[in-house]
Amino acid sequence: MPRYIVFDVETPNRYNSRISAIGINTVEDGSITDSYFSYVNPQQHFDWFNTQLTGIDENTVKDAPAFPDLWKSIEPYLSSGILVAHNAPFDMGVLKKCLGDYGIDWKREVPYCCTVQMGRRLLPGIRHNLDCMCDYYGISLDHHKADSDARAAALILLQYMKAGADPAGFVKQYQLAEESASPTLRCPLCGRSLVLRTARKGMHAGKQFYGCSGYPMCRYVKNL
Repeated sequence: MPRYIVFDVETPNRYNSRISAIGINTVEDGSITDSYFSYVNPQQHFDWFNTQLTGIDENTVKDAPAFPDLWKSIEPYLSSGILVAHNAPFDMGVLKKCLGDYGIDWKREVPYCCTVQMGRRLLPGIRHNLDCMCDYYGISLDHHKADSDARAAALILLQYMKAGADPAGFVKQYQLAEESASPTLRCPLCGRSLVLRTARKGMHAGKQFYGCSGYPMCRYVKNL
């Protein structure tokens, strides 16, 4: 039976390119077999809205590991199964941006599935927000807390499986490596790695250039 790695991330600001907390639950053989949680120092500012939503601020994460240090602990989890999240495009997108921001080379693409997309096909006609689904199944939830949200998503996945759904039928591939980081080039403005990008619009469409991995906060570009 496949192993599912259900995770949830919280972010410090509107850019959603860094992580301030992550929760992970391993689901296999019909139950949750392992869990992990950590705060993360995003090395970015916190927006007031995000702090109000998650309860996390600079003080909360002052002694927490930055993502490159945390990666040594969470990579074995994320590499051990199919990634799952509730509204997975958000969490997968944050993970992708974080990997790119720090120039971490992991995988070109990874298998994943989304419990929102599963639910919309399995239970049409109801709302599939995480809190609504927890009310539906009687799951306790401390919303916008990464450990609680990850556990809730794992329990929702298990409910679908107990009802006879096969998550394998919902698995897609998420592309992580649209852009390739250059290990030797650094942004002269902020020090982050430069990534090789391809212009997609306008008169320069199709042209390659180096851009700062800290985009959109840093918009430095270097022509080839």
